[in-house]
Amino acid sequence: MKKTIPTLLFTFLLVVTKAQPPSGYYNTATGKSGSTLQQALHDIIDNHTSVSYATLWNSFKTTDKKANGKVWDMYSDIPGGTPPYEFTFGTDQCGSTSPTAEGGCYNREHSWPKSWFGGEIAPMYTDLFHLIPTDSYVNSLRNNYPYGDVGTALITTDNGTKIGYCVNPGYNNLVFEPRDDYKGDLARNYFYMATRYLKEDAGWPGSAMATGSQLKPWAVTMLLIWAQNDPVSAKETARNNAVYAIQKNRNPFIDHPEYANAIWGTNVGITEKQAQVALQVYPNPVSANCTITLPPEFNQQYNFTVYSSNGNPVWAPINVSGEKATLNLENLPAGFYLVQLIINNYHTVYQARIVKK
Repeated sequence: MKKTIPTLLFTFLLVVTKAQPPSGYYNTATGKSGSTLQQALHDIIDNHTSVSYATLWNSFKTTDKKANGKVWDMYSDIPGGTPPYEFTFGTDQCGSTSPTAEGGCYNREHSWPKSWFGGEIAPMYTDLFHLIPTDSYVNSLRNNYPYGDVGTALITTDNGTKIGYCVNPGYNNLVFEPRDDYKGDLARNYFYMATRYLKEDAGWPGSAMATGSQLKPWAVTMLLIWAQNDPVSAKETARNNAVYAIQKNRNPFIDHPEYANAIWGTNVGITEKQAQVALQVYPNPVSANCTITLPPEFNQQYNFTVYSSNGNPVWAPINVSGEKATLNLENLPAGFYLVQLIINNYHTVYQARIVKK
């Protein structure tokens, strides 16, 4: 969550001073990167204390409580503004009936849908790092759609959450897009899930976002961007501490946001990247749109990623049509960028350096 509400700072600071990572908690991860770092973090946060599904209602009272005592629902909240409705713990907890509109009651949302790991299976089913209280109606709209960036929204909720077809390169089906203020929170939840259940996902059905517990390339690119654009907030730190008090493990990507890029991203500038096969791009330099000539073996199993000069992935719309793709850099600042194309059925990596005027 990128915006911090001033009235919450004192509450959060009290929690933070009481529950930081134990001294040396991440020592075995120091100096590592890539899959080695992910494995080290897995070993640190593995075998957490698993709670029951029924106790989650009480857990939310410490993990997801606003300064005003209300339920912190990321699917309905408007940071810095007036939310369309708020829930009271216990009183507005969902029962046996399902509301037909927003604001009826709150329930327990598996932000990583339970169908992706096979249902009511411990410890995933009650892992608080991906379980959050949400409006029941919006939760039902979300269904088990992947998270993603929406083009034209088919549904827009009261706080601006959207459902529509994905515009992220590599996936074009229906997705659920939360508010920008909470995209980083949910991205770091997903990095946690991919790490906590690394090599513990035998039998997981997976999803459009993940093979077992491991994120697919298009999802990695998007979530890294979400995490970068919405940095760790006091809310997340307080929640991390509260979950730690219950489960005895932490979300490393809240304590150390740089771990995500060290595992799934790139830590080098584009001047150090060696293009295996150059893409043809014109015009270059470019002020807004440029055209990329696609290689002959191009197929629908592809992943485009655009990197800034410091090696971080950035969001730039790419439209593929026939033998060409159009890349829009209009909303990016001037500078050097690297566009990378990986075709899943081939081992060749195609790259091009682009100058944005």
